[in-house]
Order: sequence, then C-alpha cells, then structure tokens
Amino acid sequence: MANLLPGPTGPTSRRRRLSDEETGRRMLDAALAVVNRAGLTVGLDHISFEDVIRDAAVSRTAAYRRWPYKDLFFSDLLKELARAAAPASTVQPGVFEASLAKAVAAHRDTLTAPQGRHEILVELLRENAMEDFQAVRAAPEWRTYLALHATFMSLPDGDLRDEIRVALAASEQGFIERVAFAWQALSALFGYRIRPGSGGSFTIIAILVSASLRGLVTMALSDPQLATRSVRADPAGAGAGDWSIASMAVASVAFTFLEADPDFEWDEQRLASIPDVIRAVLPGSAASGAATGG
Repeated sequence: MANLLPGPTGPTSRRRRLSDEETGRRMLDAALAVVNRAGLTVGLDHISFEDVIRDAAVSRTAAYRRWPYKDLFFSDLLKELARAAAPASTVQPGVFEASLAKAVAAHRDTLTAPQGRHEILVELLRENAMEDFQAVRAAPEWRTYLALHATFMSLPDGDLRDEIRVALAASEQGFIERVAFAWQALSALFGYRIRPGSGGSFTIIAILVSASLRGLVTMALSDPQLATRSVRADPAGAGAGDWSIASMAVASVAFTFLEADPDFEWDEQRLASIPDVIRAVLPGSAASGAATGG
C-alpha cells in the first residue's frame, strides 16, 4: 500500500547559529530595552537573565557560551549603560523650533537692537528650561541615570568599578561637549560672547547649568512643589514674567558669563540661519543640558 503520509516539501528549516558577537549584541539590546522601559533600580536584581534570553531571541546555549556566569553578563550590561549614561535633553525639535519662532515673531521689529535680541534669548531660556525640567523629571532614563551612579558607588574597588568610572566620565564629557556647542550656537545667533574676565566658557556654562537642573530634578523627588513653583521676577533685565525655579537657575548661570558682543551686527541672513541653529542645538537643548539620553 502506498505511503499516505505527506513527505517533506522542502529543506528542513533551521535557525542560523549566531556568532558570539551577535548573541552578545542581541542580549545587551534586550536588557537595555528592559531598563529603558522601567528604569534601573540600585542594582540589576529586577532583570531576569532567562527573560533577556527570550526577548533577545537567542538560544540558551549561545547565551551561556557567551556568558558562562550570569554575573559576567550583568557586569557587561553595567558597562553598556555607563557608556550612554549622561542624560541628554528630552525637548523635541518641534517644541524648541516653535518656541524660537514665537519669540522671534514677538520681537522681530527689535532684532537689530541688542535689547530685542536679549529679550528673545531670555524668553527661550525661561520657557525651554522648564520644558526640559519637566521632561527629565518624568523620564525613566533619568531614574536609570541616578540608580547607575548609586550602583557604581556601591561596587567594591576593582577592575569593574574602574571600568564603570571611566565609561561614566567619557559619557559625561561627550554630553557636556554637545551642550556647550549648543550654547555657543545660540550665543552666536543672538550676538553674545563670553564676558571678558568672568573666567567662564561655554563648557563652564554647560557644566553649571546641567548640574543645577539635575540637582533640582533630584530635589523634586522628595519636594514635588519644586516642579510647579514659580515667582514673578525679572532676573535677566528683559521684563517681569512668571519664572520657574529651573528657569531662574539657567538664566542666572547664563548671564553671569554672557554679554552682548559690541561688534555684532544683525542682518536677514542671520534670521534665515535659524533652522541651522536649531539642528545644531538639538538634540541637547542649550536651555538645559539636563535631560535624558541622546
């Protein structure tokens, strides 16, 4: 009797064996996705190695070949997190662009005068510093940033702690450089320079603004009123307005070190260059430099 069982219709499907490098990249990406969704606790106890294997769609054999012990995987994950640890601004390009367009429109008739340009810059700092503050405060990446530093401090002296410290320092330096470049781009657009004799630089501005806003975000964890508190003030000589604590911190740092450049001349070509400035500033808003990851 003829065999009525269906025969094979083609070559047997077999999953391609991944290299150790591919396995490692998939596993780390899957674990990073978990951290980015939920944030990092102090330590990595909330991350299951078996769940990461499943999410990464790799075989257990490949995962354990790459990391014979789970502790080795979590050490590599900490290094991966540290390499991208400095949080970048979370203000979106459309938000910053709209804010800049609004400020320019409100003061277009006075752009040729230093005071008019000053009022535009002040308005940008007042609005966008608060936008950054609120966005960072709500971001899981910020909690990851804080927890990663706490985890680093809890590590025993040794090679892993040294590697994490070096990675955190390199990531932080890259972030500060981007924020400093953003401040420089905005200052060039509106005719500002570093005040002679102030001891400042765009890097100093980036460091102090970032430190101020990160400190305020941390303080707001236990004192939520910091996130909503505002005062009627004129901290930058551009007219009284409602200022958040975060915005006042940014303005205080900025105008300690910046002054109008007496040799600056405004023209329509500078107005047309605004889109280029926006691309230079984002990601990493000059208004804060405190937000997450970028």
